[in-house]
Amino acid sequence: MAELLAPAGNIEALDAAIGEGADAVYLGLKSFNARLRTTNFAWNQFEAAVNSVHKLGKKVYVTVNTVLEEQETERMYRFLSYLDKIGPDGLIVQDFGIVRMIQQFFPNLNLHASTQMNIASSKAANVMSKSGFKRVVLARELGLEEIKQIKERTNVELEVFVHGALCVSESGLCLFSSYLGGKSANRGMCAQACRRLYEAETAGGVEQGFYFSPYDLQLIELVPDLVLAGVNSFKIEGRMKSAEYVGSVVSAYRYMLDHWQEDKKGSIATAKRMLSTDFARAKTLYWYSSSKAENILNPQQPSGTGIYLGKITQVKKLSPELSSDTQTNIERYAVLKGGSYAPDIGDSIRLHKKDDSVRKSHKIKSIYEDGEQNWIDIPQGFGTGDSVYLLQTKAMSKRYQHVLPNDISRYRTQPGAQVLPVLDLTPLEKNSLDLMPEGIYIQVSTIKDLYVVQSEQPVRVILELNSLTEDALLVKKEKLPFSKRLIFISLDPYLPQSKEDSLFEIVSKLVDEGFTNWIINNPAHIVMLKQLKIFMIAGPYLYTFNRWAVSWLENQGITGLITPIENSKRNIEATFELNQRKRVMITLFAYPALFRMRFELPKSYDFLYFKDREDSVFKILSSEDGSYVLPEQPFSILDKSKSIKEMGFSRFLIDLSKTDVKKGDLKKIMSSFYTSKPLPEVSRFNWKEGFYSPEKIEKRRAMTEYAQSQREDLNNQNSKFNQKAVRKNKLNSNFSRKNSSSRRKKGKN
Repeated sequence: MAELLAPAGNIEALDAAIGEGADAVYLGLKSFNARLRTTNFAWNQFEAAVNSVHKLGKKVYVTVNTVLEEQETERMYRFLSYLDKIGPDGLIVQDFGIVRMIQQFFPNLNLHASTQMNIASSKAANVMSKSGFKRVVLARELGLEEIKQIKERTNVELEVFVHGALCVSESGLCLFSSYLGGKSANRGMCAQACRRLYEAETAGGVEQGFYFSPYDLQLIELVPDLVLAGVNSFKIEGRMKSAEYVGSVVSAYRYMLDHWQEDKKGSIATAKRMLSTDFARAKTLYWYSSSKAENILNPQQPSGTGIYLGKITQVKKLSPELSSDTQTNIERYAVLKGGSYAPDIGDSIRLHKKDDSVRKSHKIKSIYEDGEQNWIDIPQGFGTGDSVYLLQTKAMSKRYQHVLPNDISRYRTQPGAQVLPVLDLTPLEKNSLDLMPEGIYIQVSTIKDLYVVQSEQPVRVILELNSLTEDALLVKKEKLPFSKRLIFISLDPYLPQSKEDSLFEIVSKLVDEGFTNWIINNPAHIVMLKQLKIFMIAGPYLYTFNRWAVSWLENQGITGLITPIENSKRNIEATFELNQRKRVMITLFAYPALFRMRFELPKSYDFLYFKDREDSVFKILSSEDGSYVLPEQPFSILDKSKSIKEMGFSRFLIDLSKTDVKKGDLKKIMSSFYTSKPLPEVSRFNWKEGFYSPEKIEKRRAMTEYAQSQREDLNNQNSKFNQKAVRKNKLNSNFSRKNSSSRRKKGKN
């Protein structure tokens, strides 16, 4: 029997999920999960939840699906030790370092591969199975036939998302939010850049649109097909959604799973009616129906969820006695026009500023009728032209039996103060990096660009494998400006099942042609290339933010690596001891792919550049290989190369992939490297500041306040000192005058 898995972002959602018949729930605690902005569970609540849910014969999975910095590994070790005591049914993880820790210290914890791990093929699933994983949560960019084929080729359990919000980027590969301000999607801090309003210069003039805000997934009609395909768990997205939302969606999928065999057509109709109160975005079957972007994106669709109630046309203040709720003392009221539903007291709404700069949820507490119009209360900061959406009605509220007991005081287990055992990476053998020599590496996307970069004499070049380079190397057999031993072939980080067999065939042919140096970016590449006995470097998408992740790669037979581009100087230094830094390649320059989309964009996207409300400019590229969003402002730490060398790193990457390389631009880039002079208008990404951290921001704020108070104290002390000095000077002056007067009197006498 397939499992129905529901989100539990808080205690109320847990009650709703269990109350409507979910077989299992997934939830997060206060740290180390990919939804840090939701409520999450306190220690005693979590322990009570696991105990209570188990008594009901159901399961609890814990999200531990973020990447770890080196300084966080000991805290993670304590967290895992705590989870080992509590005994949840599985841990949903992304970081290879966590995998490595669990393998060594906590073998009783069941591992589930997060969708952030980008598992989209049977080879990737089997790699994780060999590492001890019981289940993989498949990447969402897959179709039914691909899932069927994965199931045929692996024994690991498969979990599939069937309902909820989608990411426009391929799973686990989005860098946009991190690039904008260190709020990494891989750290649970996604700022949802895909949902923003952008401006583009199109053939018809300047236009605005939500160009990258996808529809929501709804696979209720495909439940029977997925059951027959062998899917083990049906997952509903929504740890940031309300209990009402969770309850209504769970009830629909519960009904479908229980009744489709007796009446498939009728069950689909009934379940869809049950989902009619899912006030979210328009729905899509995504890759299950068609790979066309028109089925996924609509620039005119507002980025938020809910039923459109209209725009605010009037705003005014009222005295509290005129409102229907005199206890609220609400003063701001608004009239809405353009919607088809009149909201009522108790309904939950979301307000959007017209420039999309602010969004806020709000429960209506008061309504004022003046005979002609209904005025609803609104929060401060919103006015005419702003849009309003209905999230849920008061009538949708439903009470569920509490899963947690009223008294949870007896649940007192918390993480302890265990010390993480020291992990020393394997000492580098003398000849282990002969095929990865010191110096500059330049990466490009075309054969033509290989000729452009030839003049700079890089120690190695990296050629991206795509449809163009595949044709040039295997069909046209184009002449190359470098010998094959000086070329690394870089594989794309996204590998769907439909391309698994063909990629292995292509790679095998290229190895036969003499290309024996490769950069891998997906777990599937590991097993694929191991069979061919060639030299592999782990690319930046096999995230190595800590030495435990590096150790996991070592166990796969991989020594050299390119550190993730969103990494920081401080964390790289902490991860690698001085004697280990030869294995690391650091990216000094790149136009990083911020969104990576599996589909080609619609023809209506007839623009190359677009910008956000801060006037930051981005470029969009789209082809049969997929679509990519790049920043117009590149990442560069070329001018830091001297100090990076002094740190003990000696292998550097200039990544010019996805760009048309010009000789003049290349010379400027190389000049910055050799002279240590910074290029104009570049981004440092997270190199200096590191990832955004609420704790770090709070600490910085506290330090600023302390410094300010110290300055004020010093100023006060100086002021008091100056006042004393003035008084002393006055006394001295008076004393001097008296002495002078006394001397004059004596002189006269």
